[in-house]
Amino acid sequence: MTNDTDRKYWDPALETQSRAAWNALKLELLQRHLRHAYDNSPYYRASFEAAGVRPEQLRSLDDLRRFPTLDKKILRERQEAQPLLGDLAAVPEREVVYVSASSGSTGVPTVSPFTQQDFDDWIDYEARQFWSSGLRPHDRYAHSLNFSLFIGGPCVLGAQKLGALTIHAGTVPSERLLAILKQFQATAIWTTPSYAWYLGETAQKEGLDPRTELAVRRIFVAGEPGGSIPETRARIEALWGAQVYDYYGLSDIFGACAGMCEEKNGLHWAEDHILVEVLDPDSGEPVAPGERGEMVLTTLKKRARPLIRFRTGDIVSFTDEPCACGRTSQRLLGVHGRRDDMLIIRGVNIFPSDVEAIVRQDQDFSGEYRLIVDRPDHLDRLTIEAERSAAYAGSDAALAERLRERVKALTGVGAQVSILAAEALPRATHKAKRVEDRRGQVWTA
Repeated sequence: MTNDTDRKYWDPALETQSRAAWNALKLELLQRHLRHAYDNSPYYRASFEAAGVRPEQLRSLDDLRRFPTLDKKILRERQEAQPLLGDLAAVPEREVVYVSASSGSTGVPTVSPFTQQDFDDWIDYEARQFWSSGLRPHDRYAHSLNFSLFIGGPCVLGAQKLGALTIHAGTVPSERLLAILKQFQATAIWTTPSYAWYLGETAQKEGLDPRTELAVRRIFVAGEPGGSIPETRARIEALWGAQVYDYYGLSDIFGACAGMCEEKNGLHWAEDHILVEVLDPDSGEPVAPGERGEMVLTTLKKRARPLIRFRTGDIVSFTDEPCACGRTSQRLLGVHGRRDDMLIIRGVNIFPSDVEAIVRQDQDFSGEYRLIVDRPDHLDRLTIEAERSAAYAGSDAALAERLRERVKALTGVGAQVSILAAEALPRATHKAKRVEDRRGQVWTA
């Protein structure tokens, strides 16, 4: 693809095609993809047959609703039933060249495999998305996401593919990252919304004005809803003197599946890679464009592990209306919440059951716990309150450190830990309230 900086689109014919052309392309890709999944994945063959459907029965996009759904629990179970990749995999392991992994509620990371073509397709889409957000070959781009098995790590290669100078910064202490941004005079960076705010404030505390003494003019954010909240985005932009673009990714498919163009009116969807359904969470029926429902995703090209009708748990809204930028792909208007109790802390997913798996395996804990999430200084913080067992006679500090280290090792999340006396936490007769989220009013004046 050309790197001509005057070119508005990465792939003009694709990005500006009619809705009819988009739907025809998706149908062609979906028919081929269902056949690949049925012929090569033991899980999908059994799943389709149990539901009484076969790939050749899909003659329209609406026919996809006849096929069964799956969710994160099934992904985890099928992986554990047939390690390493699980029986959803549709290629032999020798064709897999890359895997990412995400935390799971049992403590076993769920693996997302890629063939070489899968990986190349993904990186080309990242380049397309960066291009739509205004990144160009003359930019210096600092990638400040975790590289350790995290699906967002390789997204830096999209910036590299379009010709930008890329700085693989990773997750380093704030002072070190600011030094990198200053030394290389990076013009673009990717992090989470809360960390972008925190980093800007840290710069100011060090006597560094990010608006005048740093060169950052584009900030890509993901992992939290803040990037699509206009008030949040405006405050970060004012702090940095930069434009903020929200991105959405999914560990089970690939890095950024959607992102803002320079119009910043919703997130353009990777519609030639992932078919989206927005369904009523209870009835399973499609909702009208713009209305909220659960996002259900189907891959269209990913050969290593197809995902057919994957229930994300995200409550979203979409529009099919063309964007003022001229692109015609569907746009994600917002992620409005979750169906489950998963938390996102600084861009990393953690479930209450991740903590439960630890405290209930260790006899020095009573097994009762609570998670408190707040956002001091605009940076997400997780505090774990855990009861020691009545028989424990050791140091609370040592017990807290043990739990902190195990949670960090399992999930990648750094948490504060408070050890409580046995019986200190309230007991529930029905469903225990494990999470207290205090972040709701953080962006209000």
